[in-house]
Amino acid sequence: MTNPSTPFAPGTPCWVDLFTSDPERSGAFYAAVLGWELTDLGEELGGYTLARSGGEVVAGLMRNSGDSGSPDTWSTYLATDDVEATVARAVEAGATVLAPPMPLGRLGSTAVVVDPAGAVVGLWQGDEHRGFTRHGEPGSVVWSEVHSKSFGASRDFYATVFGWRYEVTGDSDDFRYLTAKVDGTEVAGVMDSARFLPDAVPSHWAVYLGVEDADAAERTAVEHGATVLMSAQDTPFGRIADLLDPTGAPFKLHASTLKNPPPAE
Repeated sequence: MTNPSTPFAPGTPCWVDLFTSDPERSGAFYAAVLGWELTDLGEELGGYTLARSGGEVVAGLMRNSGDSGSPDTWSTYLATDDVEATVARAVEAGATVLAPPMPLGRLGSTAVVVDPAGAVVGLWQGDEHRGFTRHGEPGSVVWSEVHSKSFGASRDFYATVFGWRYEVTGDSDDFRYLTAKVDGTEVAGVMDSARFLPDAVPSHWAVYLGVEDADAAERTAVEHGATVLMSAQDTPFGRIADLLDPTGAPFKLHASTLKNPPPAE
């Protein structure tokens, strides 16, 4: 799944970055766990750091100065071919704008909205930077999903704004999950998380990072300062661990031989 010349279809997760209060520590952590190679793009781009796996770009890191009051977190960006039009559709469908459309030189243009369920999601209109050039394999993002406290609102919003079509993966009170498709390809999930997310944790996008061995990667993560929320477990969709990185940003480790599996609860 490494084709840097092909743009992502609109509505497809195409990029992630980490908002971190300590980019140096975070970079060293993910380098240890995932083998990432890091490149600081310099002050012209606010000290943004690119992460590569096997020479291919897989993620970014940006400094959280604390001014916004936002915690350290991973953010997911959905591809668009017209960021201004997508923001307008999102607002019409009930979103609020956190960061209006903004060009980033020749790289592309971005915006950030909060969906009607309260999950923050980025938009990316690529130019020179299309997004991931590696994904769906160890060392990169293998899956993205919305953990929603308002399942119906999330379902309808992403269908309306991004044209998602859904397959029902689970439809019980214990596991209600939709797998979203764009042009017939599975791209993301929507999970009904109202029953298990703590009051203090809002709806959010979860990022799954691929590894060859979830147990070994979990041990390495703990050795480098991670906190385990759920130790590696077998699920119908692979072996998954739920962690906080050293500055408190949540992420998941995923090991599987399946291609783009929707993860379990």
